[in-house]
Amino acid sequence: MHTDVETRKPFLEMRNISKTFPGVKALKQVDFEVFRGEVLALAGENGAGKSTLMKILTGVLGHDEGGSISIEGAVVELRSNNHARDLGIGIIYQELSVVDNLTVAENIFLAREPIGRFGLLDQRRMHDEAKEVLESLGMGSIDPAERVSELSVGQKQMIEIAKAISYESKILIMDEPTASLSHQETQILLDMIRHLRERHIGVVYISHRLEEIFELADRVAILRDGSTVGVYPIAELTRDKLVRAMVDRDVNELYAQPVSHASEDVVLEVRNLTMRVGKGERARVHDVGFKLHRGEVLGIAGLVGSGRTEIVEMIFGMRAHTGEIFVEGERVNIRNPHDAISRGLGFVTEDRKSQGLVLEMSVRENFSLTHLEAYSPFQFVNRSSEQERCREYVKTLGVKTPSLEQKVINLSGGNQQKVVIAKWVARHPKVLIVDEPTRGIDIGAKAEVHALLARLAAQGIGVIVISSDLLEVLAISDRILVVREGAISGEMRRDEATQERVMAAATA
Repeated sequence: MHTDVETRKPFLEMRNISKTFPGVKALKQVDFEVFRGEVLALAGENGAGKSTLMKILTGVLGHDEGGSISIEGAVVELRSNNHARDLGIGIIYQELSVVDNLTVAENIFLAREPIGRFGLLDQRRMHDEAKEVLESLGMGSIDPAERVSELSVGQKQMIEIAKAISYESKILIMDEPTASLSHQETQILLDMIRHLRERHIGVVYISHRLEEIFELADRVAILRDGSTVGVYPIAELTRDKLVRAMVDRDVNELYAQPVSHASEDVVLEVRNLTMRVGKGERARVHDVGFKLHRGEVLGIAGLVGSGRTEIVEMIFGMRAHTGEIFVEGERVNIRNPHDAISRGLGFVTEDRKSQGLVLEMSVRENFSLTHLEAYSPFQFVNRSSEQERCREYVKTLGVKTPSLEQKVINLSGGNQQKVVIAKWVARHPKVLIVDEPTRGIDIGAKAEVHALLARLAAQGIGVIVISSDLLEVLAISDRILVVREGAISGEMRRDEATQERVMAAATA
């Protein structure tokens, strides 16, 4: 953090901030301050109060009586998101809000476009001012006239930052900014945040990725159960100390190395699996072959875009392919997901919110989506049987919900993920494919999902896990396949695998 006179006084101070919802005390006398020119990481499990605190900070929610918010020493009452933005507080949410069919410049100046003579839009001025903002952030390679739909997710994230900076933000809040980014895009974003720090802009960085916190933050503020645990200079923290403060448990309790339950029986085998493409096109995945044993957790690692997800989508019938697939030694023809399900395969997709769940439906309704026929032998749903089975799995898998009729949109990310897994496990699959099992969920929930996958393997299910989190792959896999440019470039047992060996095979 910079140490000149201006940054020694907080730009923003929140004192004794509490927030009460009906029946719930979400925040309890939280103190929070941010300096200009620093990166302050805000850490804590889902439900710790981070989102509520940020909503108060950006004027979306009011706080209870007795608390105060000061900006540059003056007490303020934040009336709205626009009011907070006018006072220098910007926020970039995890779900991007860019408009794909508009240009970069139109997105940056959306709803405040410069007007020229005769009340007409001044396109040239908007283009020039957008270019100036982009260049000031080191993003001069992005054309202001380009449609946002043509940009990568990482570049769209940059446009969000440029838009916030164009409002002359003094403090910028970033909520899980790297959750959907590749490794390369993540590094570009982290460099961008360092650039913002050099420009004397304070950044509140919310992330479940501890390695990013240690790489980037100057200080870390930790919330647990709505209260401030402490605020620490990053130099005073270790990974173990940070985890302990967040979840009140030791790292060893969270990441105990699971016992392998892999047997000699092969439950799934693929040979020469190749993506079917149009004439003259090169297959993005080609000649993939491997075996999965009963009770084994097989990790698939590789850079984003390497073909990891495409491999399992072909196995599950979501992509046309050539090659051979065997389930328990029998060659099967899988042309679509229905064929895959009928052969005993389940697939927990990467995007649980749009592909794995119907958010406005209840826990019970989501649970039974994959096997509703089990409760309706005569075309009528046996509701009591459905509820009994759902209650059994909610208890077994540790889903925290006040009711089976609770809408899943109201559950935490970790509990949503457990509901997705539950609906597949209830079918008693032979093979369960899980793509990015812990994306966007906190460290405590990650440990619970890891333990759940280990329990499923102990029951004899063959589990395939794809993850961009290399530490996760190393922690839970019995064996690891590494994918590079659509082909398997490495295979290693758990006791052979290291971060360096996996990355070497992934990049070569």
